[in-house]
Amino acid sequence: MQLVPLPVALPLAVAALLLALAHVVPERLPDIVATLTALAVAAICGVLAVHAALHGELVYWFGGWTPRPEAVLGIAFGVDLASACIGSFIGLLFAAALLFAWGYFDEVHAHFQVLMLLFLAAMEGFSLTRDLFNLFVWFEVMSVVAFALTAYQLEMPSLAGALNFTVTNSLASFMMLGGIGLLYARAGALDFEAVGQAVTAHGSDAVAIGGFCLLCAALMIKAAILPFHFWLSDAHAVAPSPVCVIFSGAMVSVGLFALAKVFLQIFGGSAEAHFLIRNLFLSLGAATAVVGGLMARAQRHLKRMLAFSTIAHLGIMLTGLAAMSSAGLTGLLVYFVGHGLVKGALFMVAGILLALRGSVDELELYGEGSGLAPAGIAMALGGLLLGGLPWGVMDAGSRFVSDAGAAVAGPGTEAALMAGAVLTGATVLRAAGTVFLGLGAEPDPEEVGSPSAEEQEKANRPLWLMMIPCGLLLALALIPGDVAAKIGIDAAQTFGGASPAGPRPALPSALLSWISTAVTVGLASYDLLRHRLPEAMAQAISVVSRAPVHALTKLHTGLVSDYVIWIAVGLGCFSVVLAFG
Repeated sequence: MQLVPLPVALPLAVAALLLALAHVVPERLPDIVATLTALAVAAICGVLAVHAALHGELVYWFGGWTPRPEAVLGIAFGVDLASACIGSFIGLLFAAALLFAWGYFDEVHAHFQVLMLLFLAAMEGFSLTRDLFNLFVWFEVMSVVAFALTAYQLEMPSLAGALNFTVTNSLASFMMLGGIGLLYARAGALDFEAVGQAVTAHGSDAVAIGGFCLLCAALMIKAAILPFHFWLSDAHAVAPSPVCVIFSGAMVSVGLFALAKVFLQIFGGSAEAHFLIRNLFLSLGAATAVVGGLMARAQRHLKRMLAFSTIAHLGIMLTGLAAMSSAGLTGLLVYFVGHGLVKGALFMVAGILLALRGSVDELELYGEGSGLAPAGIAMALGGLLLGGLPWGVMDAGSRFVSDAGAAVAGPGTEAALMAGAVLTGATVLRAAGTVFLGLGAEPDPEEVGSPSAEEQEKANRPLWLMMIPCGLLLALALIPGDVAAKIGIDAAQTFGGASPAGPRPALPSALLSWISTAVTVGLASYDLLRHRLPEAMAQAISVVSRAPVHALTKLHTGLVSDYVIWIAVGLGCFSVVLAFG
């Protein structure tokens, strides 16, 4: 089908055209063109999704280089239902981010829109490709554009965050290239299907599993999984809010999506890969959920808080993949979309506060959001959805992931995932109550020193314009869970042409979601009302709860050299687990 290359080719062509005409086009035309291009990409991927659902996977060989019996030389895009749906979601999220950024950059002659379209093309190519080296190429394009967007404002904090992002993700690129080299040495091909056949034929093979480990580590750096996660909060804290919408809503999650493709399409027949995923990824997913939740709870900088929340929910998504079941994969795919919609809306709320109130410091904003009721409602709803509110796309994904994790690893994993959701949801609700309702103890003037004093965003954008994309994302996030589950189940059953083990799952009970929501509201209420507790009781609770957070905060030094050491530790975890396999 000739539409297959368009999700990549269209934004690339429009970006080139905008760059060539940047100094002569009318002021608002780049905003209009970029937004319509992203919507067109979403629509094209939607058409491809319908075609894949009706007729199966579409495979498009560029230049007509179809496989020969003796070799596979061409580069192909493989469009199954899951890839097409993810591609459509990415296009929609870019359209919302570009609409939110309307008028954000007046003086840059469409350069922001050009970078965003390049970013869109790279993410679409990364999601649709079925060639290992092509996967690396799009990984590199995506990373380079993301580095530029992080440092876009060219101020010291943004440059520091971009440096941490650049160093860690460049190491990921080297590891990915090394892993691809090992697999090419073993298989003599780069196409996913051809490499998968070679891996299966060789059976237990140290070279192939070494390549798999390097690929996994590279993609887990992109997905900010513990202990590869340190760069993410630094980048999100300083990147422009429209860019954070893409970073948290899609970029990091697409790393897990690519990891699922690599495992299912290449290493589905490898016993070592199954052992590694079952025995390492489940633990890393649960640990990431808890650590991300605890770190989010310790933040007062709203964008950094939401970044750690993203880390926690990425851990939940990883658990869905590690369960290696149809229910787990369904949960991963549905949660990808639900979390992206919610987190995109929450970063827009943070951008609204920074634009209209000049800060994203929770204490400095105490009671300052009283005139921004729509943003407050959006933030509270987002917090409830993060915490497990039993309605919508994210809840459907959460139920599948939790059920699959409990079936494999027992109630401990289920408790860890709930803890990550509760901690992040309660933290966002606490911030909403503090900022928009003036709840909680009034901050001590000596404590109010904005950690975001150097951050600025254009303030003359009207609230209604910024709320349109925010409200749209939340409205989509509230699509009934059974509808999202049906699409997710269909996508998981044929993901990459490989059917996950197990029968077609049903949407699990919402009981745990109700419990999670109740605990989330209770914890947020405690945070906002604890100043009314007896002093001795409040101090005792504070001492106990702060100990683990204090220890974790000490590890997040902001030094890129420390982050590189933690990447080495993560690679060591792969070796240790395989040594006992």
